[in-house]
Amino acid sequence: MSAIIEELNEIFAIPPIDELPPDVSGELQSICRLHSISPKELSYKWESYSIKMGSDQTTLDLSTARAFKKDLQEIVEREARSKSHMRSTDRRGAYATPRNAAKGGDTFGMLDGITPVQRSTGGRNKRKAPFETPAAPKYSKADGMSSPSDGRSLPNRADQTTTQSIAFVERQNPGQIIETLNGHLEVHEPPIAPHSESRAKLTANTDLKKFRYRPMAMHLSEASEVLDDRIDEFQALVQSHHGLEDSAFGNAAAKGTNQIVAVGRIASDSSEGKLNSASMVLEMSRRTGAGLRIPLKVEAISYEFFPGQILAVRGINASGDYFSVDEILNIPLLNTAASQPSTIDSLNERLGVTEEEDHSIPSKALNVITSSGPYTADDNLAFEPLNALCQKAEVSCADMLILIGPFLDAEHPLLASGDFDLPDDPSIEPDRATMVDVFRLLIAKQLQALAKAIPSITIVCIPSTRDVMNKHVSWPQDNLPGKKLGLPKQAKMVSNPVTVSINEIVVGISAQDVLYELRREEVVVGNKQGREGNLLARLPRHLIEQRHFFPLYPPVERTLLPKPGTEEGIAVGMPLDVSYLKLGEWLDARPDMLVQPSALPQFAKVVENVLVVNPGPLSKRKGAGTFAQMTIYPRILTEEERREGKPVANKLFERARVDVVRI
Repeated sequence: MSAIIEELNEIFAIPPIDELPPDVSGELQSICRLHSISPKELSYKWESYSIKMGSDQTTLDLSTARAFKKDLQEIVEREARSKSHMRSTDRRGAYATPRNAAKGGDTFGMLDGITPVQRSTGGRNKRKAPFETPAAPKYSKADGMSSPSDGRSLPNRADQTTTQSIAFVERQNPGQIIETLNGHLEVHEPPIAPHSESRAKLTANTDLKKFRYRPMAMHLSEASEVLDDRIDEFQALVQSHHGLEDSAFGNAAAKGTNQIVAVGRIASDSSEGKLNSASMVLEMSRRTGAGLRIPLKVEAISYEFFPGQILAVRGINASGDYFSVDEILNIPLLNTAASQPSTIDSLNERLGVTEEEDHSIPSKALNVITSSGPYTADDNLAFEPLNALCQKAEVSCADMLILIGPFLDAEHPLLASGDFDLPDDPSIEPDRATMVDVFRLLIAKQLQALAKAIPSITIVCIPSTRDVMNKHVSWPQDNLPGKKLGLPKQAKMVSNPVTVSINEIVVGISAQDVLYELRREEVVVGNKQGREGNLLARLPRHLIEQRHFFPLYPPVERTLLPKPGTEEGIAVGMPLDVSYLKLGEWLDARPDMLVQPSALPQFAKVVENVLVVNPGPLSKRKGAGTFAQMTIYPRILTEEERREGKPVANKLFERARVDVVRI
């Protein structure tokens, strides 16, 4: 590095000055490193730039150095675009990350994430089906909510009504436990009478005020900066974790004979179709790779990829057409959540644990019930599953009830059409009723009755982008307006996503079904089972490794999501506000528990010491669903841990029993 500085000073320093200012020298070094050129070659480019700009603009200072750097990047992008048109499809090389599209200024559906409308590829009001041959729709007899195996449109609307709805009172095997984690632990034993005060202390680890941004006001420049910053942050993590020098990193799009490490985002070279090993490209940030994209050759490794994934790859670009990957460097995981021994002792006292043997008593354990919407079947608005869940919480004296949206689902046929009747209520005029009134009548009353029966319960409500009564439509999403909805004081409104602490336990919750979308977009190279043979364990691992509730970018198209029973037959999808993606990041530590509802089969698993729970929907489209009940025993401290006084890992996965139960 000192040799480069001396050469730059020799070429660019004008006597009597024999040394460039540090900021100017830093910019010139950055240009040399970015474009893999020597100071001598840089001087030739500077002379060309000086001639182009004129004599008045040729004084080398910080502002002109930055303008020079920007001009070089624009030249590289123009050359890359021209090469991409001339290059055959068999030889794909580096090209600039698209910053603007031909139609409407959209970039690979970026605006489609903000305004959830189907893309039009033909004339106005016309929709074209995807080019893939649609597979025959397959239904599960036990799951009326299941969608065609390939997620595409059904042949006709009549086929969707062939499966008859099952009345909730006639549901089969209510209360049946279909999956258990840590079955050696006993189920929570309800007390004789409800507790006089709450045993679950709820603390928000997320700054909820930051979610009160104005949705649908995204600027493409801001979104681009957020995406670039995430790449640069991961590069710093990789460099620190692996102890790499600055010289080890390079521009994967630059032709060279030396092996380098490049950090970037996985993307597809086409805005249509599913990612595969042939269409995979690495998108680099503007700081490290001029924002270019370079095709990846990954035949020599075994790994799982998906769009939006941040990776550090080691390899070489010998031809300039593609980057051959020899190794993928591990991204360090966040530390596990930990608590001070004094904090754990005080929280155990809150649970009534006073003696050592109290730790194993089921009645001293925390009873947490979690469920996700929808909360009623497609053919009615009776919300019978929600009523049954509230009864379950009352009978078992639940300490906490976590309710994840959607509550009033935009994909519910009756709500979408507006053709339904409300119960008689003197405070509401039927002709002026709003969806807030519908929520108060059909949902809030049931929660009020539960809170009256168990005053010590804590109810946590997480919204969904499918909730029709929430004005905040994009993800990350602000919390529901609790006062307007008529909820009891025990109900706590939080954002989507959110990280909270239940006593000492750190819990991450997101209402968006990222697991289904990852399953659809993931491509496994090499070993067909990936690093983790179990799909339901592999998908949550992506969230843990990427430190984000929604690492996929861009989201899956609406037309490829499970079909609702509405007249339109197209899912609502998730409007993604890219400018605020940082609100979905995990900041300090891995959560002890990750609650991630999904249309995939319900499960409870331990992944990288994180207890991952998918409770499944409480109500399927044409039948009853499931919920999860957790029995969380107190954390037992050893004498050594108390004596040292250092933070200790919470180890929730060892002391929590999880039962996935049919409602």
